[in-house]
Amino acid sequence: MAKAIELDDRAAEELGSRLRGGLLRPRDEGYESARKVYNGMIDRRPALIARCVDVADVIAAVRFAGERGLDLAVRGGGHNGAGLGTCEGGLVVDLSPMRGVVVDPASATAGVAGGCVLGDVDHATHPFGLALPMGFISTTGVGGLTLGGGIGHLTRRFGLTVDSLLGADVVLHDGALVHADEEHHPDLFWALRGGGGNFGVVTSFHFRLHPVSTVMAGPMLWEMDRATEAMAAYRDLMRDAPEEVNGFFAFLTVPPAPPFPEHLWLRPMCGVVWCCADGAAATDRMLGRARELAPVLDGVQRMPLPVLQSAFDPLYPPGLQWYWRADFANELGDEAIRRHVEQAADLPTPLSTMHLYPIDGAAHRVGPEDTAFRFRDARFAEVIVGVDPDPAEAERIRSWTVRYWEALHPFSAGGAYVNFLMDEGEDRVRATYGANYPRLAAIKRRYDPGNLFHVNQNIRPAA
Repeated sequence: MAKAIELDDRAAEELGSRLRGGLLRPRDEGYESARKVYNGMIDRRPALIARCVDVADVIAAVRFAGERGLDLAVRGGGHNGAGLGTCEGGLVVDLSPMRGVVVDPASATAGVAGGCVLGDVDHATHPFGLALPMGFISTTGVGGLTLGGGIGHLTRRFGLTVDSLLGADVVLHDGALVHADEEHHPDLFWALRGGGGNFGVVTSFHFRLHPVSTVMAGPMLWEMDRATEAMAAYRDLMRDAPEEVNGFFAFLTVPPAPPFPEHLWLRPMCGVVWCCADGAAATDRMLGRARELAPVLDGVQRMPLPVLQSAFDPLYPPGLQWYWRADFANELGDEAIRRHVEQAADLPTPLSTMHLYPIDGAAHRVGPEDTAFRFRDARFAEVIVGVDPDPAEAERIRSWTVRYWEALHPFSAGGAYVNFLMDEGEDRVRATYGANYPRLAAIKRRYDPGNLFHVNQNIRPAA
């Protein structure tokens, strides 16, 4: 046993000598903070954490894991709800030191390193009046968000994040580096656009950017006794809304802090968080229709897009307990609304919530077989999350989330946004990719035949 430990130490030291960014083991200073991920419910202890600062570091770490049969996890922002940016007893390829963004304003494109978070991209693109369609919390990793598809405030206007992806540099299972785009490794490029981290480590992305600077954005809130009316009105409004108008519906507890007025603090409510084109006549018309419902709070105002995209950061810092369930939905019928309202009446903790994100508009102009992201005809992505800082509440928030999901699942389109899946089994992964799954499995066989990249919502290589 002592000899095996000595050999392991020698092997780790060999890997460490190849890394510019360094290697962390459980006894090393900085290991405890480096092993943590966004979801405090996840508590795993990898044997090694490779702090990669460049592509050569990633190549060395991937080859090391493959040669020794180690579980390999890839961490960008660490936000994955199921904790798939880490592993127990294996090797974590930590991309977080790789955070450069290079913007070319002439071509309206950007190169984004694999460890960047959304806030890095906003910081780099906003001075040029440009933006990338991304998510909702600025500390989310670009890599995980993109590889799962990428739903955000600009989805109806510019599509999913993957719809703006022009190419990617990928380290494969054997350490080879390839560039994937429409002309080079087009099958891999197809799979990267929604297929998750199944095919390699993406060390850089090349994106098309879009002209966005300021938006009309913010929340409108209604009392819970008007939830049925508000949700039905939201459904009807979004059915008619032009692509310039985006807004997600939410059940929430009002945070006890400014800018919310004190008389609303800690009151359960429903609402819409809007993000609309600034200065568009369609925006004014649609927001006017929403205001006809007389919200108790109307916080919609002109703001820079990065302000909206970081607005939830203080509310959801790293380390909270999270449990997620999700589905796609083609419609929001009256019975589904009734069940939503019934379940939301029992929000278990002040941070627990349900969000209903519209994913139509520009996202529907891409076919279901054009990228790995299959559900191009769904209208909404629903996510139910139990959240609390106290580990003692973990079972309570989990039970509420599952109960809510089970009540609404009969009205779903069958699959779910892969970035919102927990550890729910292979059937849920297959349902999420639907008819695209066999093609993904064949591409997996070509690019990762031994399934080295399996710490993810895994697609097994085709037999």
